Amino acid sequence: MDVANFGIILAAITICAVIAFALASRAKVKSRMANEDAPKSTLASDKRSDGKPADA
Repeated sequence: MDVANFGIILAAITICAVIAFALASRAKVKSRMANEDAPKSTLASDKRSDGKPADA
């Protein structure tokens, strides 16, 4: 295996990992948006900005 093939394989694995991470994050956000009992973000207009962050 030469360097060019290694670079292509490494790039493909990296792209797949990024896509998998994005899909997992998207699913987490969608489930949190659907949950009415989820804590509000400090960026929400009806939440105090000096409160504890929702994900901390």
